Amino acid sequence: MPLIKDGRQIADKWLKLADDAEVFGTAPIIVSLDRWNEEKDSLLKLNLEIGVLLESCQSPELIEDDLENFSLVALNFPSFGDGRAYSYARILRERYGFEGEVRAIGDVLYDQVQLMHRCGFDTLEIENAATLRSLNRNKSADVNVFYQPTGDGEKTASSLRKRLLDSHKELGYEKAS
Repeated sequence: MPLIKDGRQIADKWLKLADDAEVFGTAPIIVSLDRWNEEKDSLLKLNLEIGVLLESCQSPELIEDDLENFSLVALNFPSFGDGRAYSYARILRERYGFEGEVRAIGDVLYDQVQLMHRCGFDTLEIENAATLRSLNRNKSADVNVFYQPTGDGEKTASSLRKRLLDSHKELGYEKAS
């Protein structure tokens, strides 16, 4: 599956392991939360980069104490209508200060890409062919003023409106009644 980072398709260095798959080689691995919880000690002894895959029903609170062991956290979007992973990405970045890669996988649609980045996702694993075509065709952001506040530092519509009103007050303009 194509992996998108910074608007470009890149090679995926990570190997997703099924719960019953043997670990071999030196490639970084992504394991399920269940496998991590069952094999944590033996996985750490491998001295590989480790990532964990959280399903939409698995909160980052479940890995809070283990975050220093992960270089990547993959968050699954099982359907476009399941937005829990947006909150999970923000929790990882803003509450826990996770600096590793946060990857969106699953049903990633073009209309969601910009908000995914704003919530803290670095990379997007694209399954949807239409999304990939749209990303390849549209290299610039469609929207540059946002209503939703996130930890990305972008100004929101309400903060821009307040700044504009404050500057008008400084210039002596009064608000029309």
